[in-house]
Amino acid sequence: MSERGRTSIEPRVVERIAARAVTEELRRPARVRARLEGDAATLDVKLTVGYPDSVAEATERTRAHLVRRTGELTGFTVPRVDIVVTGLDAGDRRTRRVR
Repeated sequence: MSERGRTSIEPRVVERIAARAVTEELRRPARVRARLEGDAATLDVKLTVGYPDSVAEATERTRAHLVRRTGELTGFTVPRVDIVVTGLDAGDRRTRRVR
């Protein structure tokens, strides 16, 4: 029987997969950093939440989706996802600023 070899995945690939997974859940782009150690990937995510969505609910949904999708597509376990919300997006709403 012959030896099959080894497949390795660079952190940048995991970052792009995870960033795409965020857009699947929130429909908004995100910045993702991945740290790989053995068969585990830890993700640091910066994203914007749509107003008036609940920040807590949006981040928990996104965290669960990232764990599942990143694991499915890379084979890594994702034991930790740290999320920083960098803004709220009102979408097409036009708001007036008070001066």
